[in-house]
Amino acid sequence: MEESNEIKREHAIYRVTISGSIINVVLLVFKFIAGILGGSAAMIADAVHSLSDFLTDIVVLIFVKLSNKPQDKDHDFGHGKYETLATALIGIGLFLVGAMICIGGLEKIWQVIHGETLPSPGVIAFVAAVVSIILKEWCYQFTAKVGKRYDSQAVIANAWHHHSDALSSIGTAVGIGGAILLGTKWTVLDPLTAVAVSGFIIWEAIKLIKQSSSELLEASLPDDVEQKITDAALEEPGVSEVHNLRTRRIGDHCAIEMHVRMPGEMSLYEAHNHATHIENRVRKAFGPQTHIIIHFEPLKEDGEYVDPTHK
Repeated sequence: MEESNEIKREHAIYRVTISGSIINVVLLVFKFIAGILGGSAAMIADAVHSLSDFLTDIVVLIFVKLSNKPQDKDHDFGHGKYETLATALIGIGLFLVGAMICIGGLEKIWQVIHGETLPSPGVIAFVAAVVSIILKEWCYQFTAKVGKRYDSQAVIANAWHHHSDALSSIGTAVGIGGAILLGTKWTVLDPLTAVAVSGFIIWEAIKLIKQSSSELLEASLPDDVEQKITDAALEEPGVSEVHNLRTRRIGDHCAIEMHVRMPGEMSLYEAHNHATHIENRVRKAFGPQTHIIIHFEPLKEDGEYVDPTHK
């Protein structure tokens, strides 16, 4: 069952990523042509953003394939970190795109400050921006849906890449439309919009890089998630305490270690059954591939373990 679920997950991620990449290719070609013919710096920057989206799609396809490989002799915990690495690469790529858009816009603004008049962008650039808004927001919706359903950080990051492109195109449409309607004195709106949009893109990139670096550096799961794990263990009859809880994320699943205190007179058979119940409860909440290690300890009195044979 687990294997079939993994195959289903991989196929769903492939389908949604390939669908997005096809739209990205169409848009980046259209945007480059519209930006060149329409003389719009903002539209050309938007086209570069779509190019980065396409490259991101390739990263997702490659790394999700690697992350879904089963555990082997050299990777006892599987290959889930490849998906986290993909998220980091997407974040870095998004940051570089935002920086390029910002620098290009600032150069145009600097020209205006020094008395140059920027050419008014053409209507084709405005049309390209509107088309991009519609298609990229659609891409965001269906990509985010799959990412959340299968708990894939790389796919969710890719969805945000689509969303940032849609927002970029909204800003581009406003800037281009304003430059067209208000005349040559306001053509500076085009690069001003590009700079404003780049700030949002860079902010989203920083969040993705921070999230993925935390996972790569073995950061613990959030406090509310750890409390949920503790509560699941405490539901088991006989469990009086959970301590030394250690958690981390491995790609799309979690690794959990905990010490559980129970009566010392319990047999190994009974302890095993209780451990199985706890594991099943935790996996029901966090997924069948959750890695769980449970260490049982007897009760303590005055800081010392209670020996049931001396009662």
